Amino acid sequence: MSNSEFDTLKLENQLCFPLYAAAREVVKRYRPHLDALGLTYTQYITMMVMWEHREITVKALGEKLFLDSGTMTPVLKSLEGKGYVERKRSTRDERSVIVALTQSGEALRVDAAPIPARVAGCVGLDPDDAVQLYGLLYKILNASDKAE
Repeated sequence: MSNSEFDTLKLENQLCFPLYAAAREVVKRYRPHLDALGLTYTQYITMMVMWEHREITVKALGEKLFLDSGTMTPVLKSLEGKGYVERKRSTRDERSVIVALTQSGEALRVDAAPIPARVAGCVGLDPDDAVQLYGLLYKILNASDKAE
């Protein structure tokens, strides 16, 4: 067998690798800012949705974050322990759990507000490239979501 038969297995030929490595690098840039707030990146993006919606079902929250319930449960438990959110059963549908933002969770928003601008300056993309990349990444996410 020639080496060319295995070219598809070269790391340099993988789209998934630079996506993975870039995602890790970007999250690493968030870490010092989030450490100051006592949040992980997953907790931070969860809070971003909570600041926008104030109250949302666990299912809808997971869909917005592209996370399954197995990942969401410990994140929400931790945020609830910190006093940022509350979970409660829906009065309309007992099977549904609603997550609600608390006053402490709302107050955290003030401290988190400068983080996106601080991190954006570290990424090294001009605004046009950032917009293009954002669109391409959501194309991948939406295509993956439809494929399941």
